[in-house]
Amino acid sequence: MNYEQNDGSGKSTKHWIAGLGFGLAALVFVVWFASRPGSAPPASEPIEESHNENLIELSPEAQRNANLKIAVVEERPLEGVLVATGVVAPDQNRIAHVRPLAQGVAENIQAQLGDRVRVGQPLLTYDNIELGELIGEYLIIQAEIEREQSQVEVAKSYLNRSEELLVVEAIAQKEHELRKAEYDQAVATVESKKAELARVEEKIHRFGLTDEDLKNLNSSEHDPHLTASHTTLTAPFAGVITAQDVATGETIGPDSEVFTLTDASIVWVLADIYEKDLGMVTVGLPCRVRVPAYPDEVFAGKIAYLSDVLDPISRTGKLRCVVDNSDARLKLEMFATVEIPLTLRRNALIVPETAVQMVGQKKVVFVAQDDSHFEAREIELGENSGDWVEVKVGLRPGEKIVINGAFYVKSALLKDQLGGEE
Repeated sequence: MNYEQNDGSGKSTKHWIAGLGFGLAALVFVVWFASRPGSAPPASEPIEESHNENLIELSPEAQRNANLKIAVVEERPLEGVLVATGVVAPDQNRIAHVRPLAQGVAENIQAQLGDRVRVGQPLLTYDNIELGELIGEYLIIQAEIEREQSQVEVAKSYLNRSEELLVVEAIAQKEHELRKAEYDQAVATVESKKAELARVEEKIHRFGLTDEDLKNLNSSEHDPHLTASHTTLTAPFAGVITAQDVATGETIGPDSEVFTLTDASIVWVLADIYEKDLGMVTVGLPCRVRVPAYPDEVFAGKIAYLSDVLDPISRTGKLRCVVDNSDARLKLEMFATVEIPLTLRRNALIVPETAVQMVGQKKVVFVAQDDSHFEAREIELGENSGDWVEVKVGLRPGEKIVINGAFYVKSALLKDQLGGEE
């Protein structure tokens, strides 16, 4: 019996030991499972926060370096703008085709192609054949007048003597009348020669010689044909020599255009206007001219002419815009774009074109959220109005946007986005 009791107590002890071992094994398994890598987030790993990829922060110093300018968005009158292509041309009323008045030989060329000349500046001196002949004729007539004038004096003395003799009846009336006829004839001859001399003088004056020059012809120690017969062509106004067709020793004449002088201080811009747009354009409207050489500058002008006849092929009419060019920056034959502001139509929310940037496939402006944060806001554009563009969707009046330095903000935003992806 005692044996049986000892056997029962041993079984109970075995069961207790087995249960304890199983519990320890379970505890070890739980500790091992909990300590596996990745089973819980490390205490040092930060919790991910939401980030607006369209928002960029710029310090005041960065804004100064980028020359950022910010303006308030507001509604303004929206004007239509008609754009036409054209070319810079000379004002046809300011072109001089310089020709000699007579045939001669070019001797001293004093201006060259491209020279800027002032009014009255000598361009060319030539031996004027016709002037030489006129001077010779002038001197001959002048000598004849002097000779005929002496004949008048002689005839006058004969007539006076005849009158004295007639009083004392020492001469017949018929003889007296003959003396008077001789005197009248001498006077008439002198007057005729003077009229002929005046005609020659007038022709000489056309070549630039003055009365003082004519008086000096006889007193000259040199042959007047070698000096006075030379004519100098001068510039009729200030301008640029745009064509030259003469060489030293060349025979020239009234049909020889030796120089073309152009005053380009005022130019024309000739543009083509389509038939459908003619009704919107009238003479007197202001216009803006742009050329590729100065892409950021606008030249103000005014429409002075609109053709009455259309080109039958292109169905366009010619428009002439007059533009001041006193600084000579517009060159003849330059391509130009003419912008014609049309009648004001309505108010719209408009922003400068410089404020609009392309980010990916979207047109955006940068809206100032505060002094250092800017949001890239997608917008929908409407009509253009010169350097301004209508914003149909995406902005509200009163919001502030970047109008200068927007490209810098765009670059900073893209750089920030690329850094975030890494």
